[in-house]
Amino acid sequence: MHKGHSEGHEGLSRRELLVMMSASTVLASYGNAARAARDSIVVGEVAPGEDVFAYVSRRTGGFDRTVYQQVIGAANDFKEGDRATGVGAADEATRTNARALLTNTKIGDLYEHPLFEDDLQRLIWQTTDQAQYAKVKDWTMGQLKDFLLTRSEIDIKGVMNGLTSDTIGCVPKLMSNEELIALGQKIFNVLPGTMIGSKGYMGARIQPNSPTDHPDDVVWQVFDAFSYATGDIVIGTNPVDSTVASVATVERALKDVVDTFQLGDVIPWCVLSHIDVQAEVAENYPATVATMFQSLAGTDDCNKIFDITNDKILKYARAKKGQRYGLYFETGQGSEFTNGVANGVDMMVLESRKYGFSRAVGLELAKVQPKGAWLHVNDVAGFIGPEVFKSREQLVRCCLEDIAMGKLHGLTIGLDICTTLHMAVSLEDLDWCQDQIMPANPVYLIALPTKNDPMLSYLTTSFQDHVRLRERFGFKVNDAMWDFYKRIGIVDENDRYSANYGDPLWVYYQYRLAKGDKRPRDAVYAEGREKMKQVEERGVDLATGHGENIWDLNSELAVKVRGLYDDAKQSLWAELTPEFIAGIPNVVPVRTLSSDRNDYIAHPDSGEKLNPEAIADIERIRDSWGGDLPKGQIVISDGLNAKAIMDDGHLAPYLEEMRRLLAEADVPMSDSNILVTGGRVRAGYRIGELLFEKADPNSLREVLHIIGERPGTMHHAYSVYITVASGKRWSEKDIDHDITKLVSNVADTALPPKEAARETLTIIREIVGKNVNGSRRYRT
Repeated sequence: MHKGHSEGHEGLSRRELLVMMSASTVLASYGNAARAARDSIVVGEVAPGEDVFAYVSRRTGGFDRTVYQQVIGAANDFKEGDRATGVGAADEATRTNARALLTNTKIGDLYEHPLFEDDLQRLIWQTTDQAQYAKVKDWTMGQLKDFLLTRSEIDIKGVMNGLTSDTIGCVPKLMSNEELIALGQKIFNVLPGTMIGSKGYMGARIQPNSPTDHPDDVVWQVFDAFSYATGDIVIGTNPVDSTVASVATVERALKDVVDTFQLGDVIPWCVLSHIDVQAEVAENYPATVATMFQSLAGTDDCNKIFDITNDKILKYARAKKGQRYGLYFETGQGSEFTNGVANGVDMMVLESRKYGFSRAVGLELAKVQPKGAWLHVNDVAGFIGPEVFKSREQLVRCCLEDIAMGKLHGLTIGLDICTTLHMAVSLEDLDWCQDQIMPANPVYLIALPTKNDPMLSYLTTSFQDHVRLRERFGFKVNDAMWDFYKRIGIVDENDRYSANYGDPLWVYYQYRLAKGDKRPRDAVYAEGREKMKQVEERGVDLATGHGENIWDLNSELAVKVRGLYDDAKQSLWAELTPEFIAGIPNVVPVRTLSSDRNDYIAHPDSGEKLNPEAIADIERIRDSWGGDLPKGQIVISDGLNAKAIMDDGHLAPYLEEMRRLLAEADVPMSDSNILVTGGRVRAGYRIGELLFEKADPNSLREVLHIIGERPGTMHHAYSVYITVASGKRWSEKDIDHDITKLVSNVADTALPPKEAARETLTIIREIVGKNVNGSRRYRT
């Protein structure tokens, strides 16, 4: 991110969250990971009629919350994240026994025994319908399962608001994929005044991401989406730069497209920065913001990392009084565990708690929005990586679980059926996953020009995937948006795609006509072609036409996407070469606990900790300083893409410019460049803690950590993690993401390294400027 946040906002934006999770997905500690792997849960033979609480009492002589959490977690289908959290079943016999116990357990007992109690749990209790709860509290979970599978939607809606999130989070544990699909086919929660969320409708969030936040990159992807009659719930872009000014620029560009096509009452737009930034944009630039976004977690501890609280989000809901559009949330299994704050609860129940948070916010919105609460949730199912789950089958399972839980919470819920390039899920596998999931009728999917996101470096759903799924499953686009596609000539009066299908130039021409442009069509097309060329030169692919089938990419683009995929796999396994290491000035090579590249990818936590030899080397650097400590240290790690560091014109220009700028600013830095093999972001924090643990408690010290980002784009980009903290904070050895900002997408083809160095210095100055009496940051 060019700048992590605007001044005054400490929370992570969605882009920051994604970058940090990709580079630094972790367990609470390496030791915890090893313990969890050893201590998979075993649930022995179940007595007739025995429930979870009787079993726990028999095992422990009373109520033991840890054992309770373990038995509930053991009932899950297998996922790597649950095992790492310490609640994964050791074998199928354990899973079967845990499910038998859960089947016999009463809903009322689950209500009275939360898996984890915090303010979020208390909010869920407060917003659970007590009249509906009274109807079901004496049911067992087995009876609830039978009710959900045999009764009608109207019957289910008569009790589902009486279910807490813990209870709803236990429902999928007892269901097969086929049963989860059957449940998904029953429940539909429709956005007010639309057909979005109705049976037989499946929409799209257009995701027009740009590596540089260039407004043309963003709006041309919107034109591209419209050319495939795709997009109806929101146009939402993930920003690289989350400063207020930059977010406002992109918001205005999206607003212009919506206003020009007279779609203000049909589709909102959104820039997915932190919600505080969006609020500041709305305040400084009135009428610029439509719907507002935020990532949610399932515990107070994890939401604190996102710099949100229950009260903050409810306040933003109330602020939507009288407005057409409300709030848009994103969630995903695994975020709590990867941030070390799962508190012993399995990933599925934590995901359900996010939906409980969303349901509570929806109730608040309903009080202030005249046409009904406009709130929807996007489950980003596969973004984190193989430490959460690895296979295509697990991706399908996760999506089906989340659809069922979201719908039971009364939510309008969509999916990002996605995978990272370090998971064993291929381009073809994603098509298979889509086909398995679609019968459950999620409300919407993400939509990109190709499966490959040009900025976030992950794989998801293309515009033409939407066309294929509509053809195969008979899904419809929201009626008002479909009428628009007819109006601009992408769809004809017989609801067939016209000759303009897949032609973003035609959409641009319609846009110019709507602007009152009187130029001949050829002139507008010539201008559009030049703009498209510039967009693609910046690394953003635009889909045009189609291949053999109308849902296939054209052959040239298909080859390019395959090439990016293949390059990503090569980049993922690339290693720093001896020649490159030797060429770094004053280099000090060290390693983490990752034994090799495979260990690093399979066990992210191993890249968080330095090996003993590295610790000794770092201590030698510290001891060489004596009492004359520098202000900062530069750390370089391979990350998920060593090529991003090694490519010509990447690292050297940044180092040279950064050191020059810091010298001019009279910020003395360590002469050493510490180079970490197998390094993740938190390895940089650990290095800083070793180096600065004896620094003046009231002085500031910084670590600049350069690390390769996820591969998958042409850019081979790296990020710079900027951590500035007092000597006291370094000595406490609890440095984490909440005080770190970053500059990302640094490459000779994206954010130029010298410009990134200037951005880094700007951020350092902003942080230091805030570290004054009365600052909200770094209070100790």
